[in-house]
Amino acid sequence: MFKVLLVEDEEMIRRGIRYSIDWLQYDCIVIEEALNGQDGYEKICELKPDIIITDINMPIKDGISMIREGLQKHTFSSIIISGYNEFHLAKQALQLGVTEFLVKPLEDDQLIAALESAKTKVDLQRKYEVISNHPQETEEILSSKFMQKETKTSRYVSQMIAYVQENYAKKISIHDLVEQLDLSAYYLNQKFKAETSYTFNEFLNRYRIQKSIELLKTGDNKVYTIAQDMGFSDYKYFISIFKKYAQITPSQYQEHFGNKNL
Repeated sequence: MFKVLLVEDEEMIRRGIRYSIDWLQYDCIVIEEALNGQDGYEKICELKPDIIITDINMPIKDGISMIREGLQKHTFSSIIISGYNEFHLAKQALQLGVTEFLVKPLEDDQLIAALESAKTKVDLQRKYEVISNHPQETEEILSSKFMQKETKTSRYVSQMIAYVQENYAKKISIHDLVEQLDLSAYYLNQKFKAETSYTFNEFLNRYRIQKSIELLKTGDNKVYTIAQDMGFSDYKYFISIFKKYAQITPSQYQEHFGNKNL
């Protein structure tokens, strides 16, 4: 699982990117959002993401400076999203090893392709770092067996994520996994939060909102029907959770983003 940090000062654009694709489908998870370059730099140091998706022109600290300073603290792959008038900064971005330089408005397939490139770069960076730390294991590392042991999401967290993907439309909770995994709810939640930055329940709700947005974008579904399909028996609760994460109501999102690209 690749940990992604989104850095964008315009909230609507940031939320649009956040909910544009099913990140889990591409073996990624958005662990946090940052409001500007300084905020992004602090979250890079704290959370150590694998991939940074960032705007360039932001208050306090711009994206290029954030990447440059962040790379001094942690190794990551980066994707820059900018306006046409900022494309002259591509040279600086390339010097910093930026994986992709995308221009707004951003289409989903562009983001997905950029993610795949960034993931490939992260894998190469991981191999280099692991080889540097374990020179005696070089052959095993290159065969990928060692890499799976060193870098993959833990078995328990992977099972928890898979459970959410398969059962999000039902009434579920972390307690459903206690007997299945033979571990306490407290331990599972601690393990899950350590690897994803979310509690299990927060992750479940975010995933449900992600899937509901996919339906809202088509513009063909009633909000109350989507709420039921996403496992929310209480329509008002669905509205409050949606607004908490998307910052707008489902109806507003449907009106603004329906059948549109970012």
